[in-house]
Amino acid sequence: MALSALPLFHRIAGQRVVVLGGGPAAEAKRQLVSRAGGICCGENEAHHARLAFIAIDDAAAARAAALRLRAKGLLVNAADRPELCDFTTPSLLERGPVVIAVGTAGASAGLAKQLRLRLEGLLPPTLGQLAEALQGARERLRHRWPDAGERRRALDRALTRGGPLDPLDHRAAERVPEWLESSGDALPAAIVEIDLTSEDADDLTLRQARLLGEADAIVYDSDVPEAIIVRARADAIRNPAGTVPGLTVVLRLRPPS
Repeated sequence: MALSALPLFHRIAGQRVVVLGGGPAAEAKRQLVSRAGGICCGENEAHHARLAFIAIDDAAAARAAALRLRAKGLLVNAADRPELCDFTTPSLLERGPVVIAVGTAGASAGLAKQLRLRLEGLLPPTLGQLAEALQGARERLRHRWPDAGERRRALDRALTRGGPLDPLDHRAAERVPEWLESSGDALPAAIVEIDLTSEDADDLTLRQARLLGEADAIVYDSDVPEAIIVRARADAIRNPAGTVPGLTVVLRLRPPS
């Protein structure tokens, strides 16, 4: 299943970013650039920049500016003109260092905003503190689990729903030191079989989707749709030749007769 756009977090601190136009839309882009540490500039400094925002009401002028800037090697975003955009800006939810970006590839900024508002009500204000606590414990994590795979599996187990570091628990951050002291060894090798009754990825149960997201390896036949396979972790081993430490999920398509 193809992505409509490649989601990335772009670091622009100390770098020039072209912002053209006036009015609320252009001012919003300037504020966004400034908050990320970027330096807003005009087209005359485009040779120092890699990104450009265009907020010009006149369609012909906006298109001409986009063509000029793109010819200079810049990636362009044109407000309300998705056909001119090399990239789009998502609706952002912030909890300290945790930033969740909700995008629709330019289809509907209003939809992205409403989804972000729903998520605002779900995520505790202490989520950023949990991220900072885990960052501060990075060396202790490496010492506790020198193997990267074991370290990731231990974190997966702690951060899962109901785990000691459940991200939706407002007290999770303060439990990090205790968890590091008391946590047992990483999970041993385990195999879970999933019988798929539909080729539609949207028909996966919550448990099935969670297992795919946690799997270290997945095993599947050629008739399992790609749309389901991509729900697994990007770094999960596909059809390994032998036993893999951690969790292996076996997918079988068995539609009802």
